[in-house]
Amino acid sequence: MLRLISESPAETIAIGRRLGEAARAGDVLLLQGPFGAGKTHLAQGIAEGLGIRATVTSPSFILAQEYRGRLPLYHLDLFRLERLDPATAEALAEYFEGDGVCVVEWPALVPATWREGATSIVLRPLGDQVREVIVETGPTHLVEALRRAARG
Repeated sequence: MLRLISESPAETIAIGRRLGEAARAGDVLLLQGPFGAGKTHLAQGIAEGLGIRATVTSPSFILAQEYRGRLPLYHLDLFRLERLDPATAEALAEYFEGDGVCVVEWPALVPATWREGATSIVLRPLGDQVREVIVETGPTHLVEALRRAARG
């Protein structure tokens, strides 16, 4: 487990940028935290790290958004789903098995088999702008990129 403190949205984006720079095809990042915790800011940073120039917003109303960069970014937001029906699961499976980086906000419905090898990140508000970013699990290349960033 790795714990980082972000003092601002810009710092949360910078943490995400480090993740995006280190990301490899097939990486899955599960972002958890309450509304306003910084999940979308982290996703924006991941996009920047992947070289994506498009404006990244939360895909709450469309479920998934695809962006093109060094690797494709598949940004999913499962907040509005009450359950994962077979048709939706089949459509989403392509993102988890894809050739890009899959970032999921509100991942509670993600099946256990899709979570294997995923990077699980919890964002917690500690103040108006301050966030705790806890990397609970994840592949070494992503965790080490964040450790290096934390050291300076």
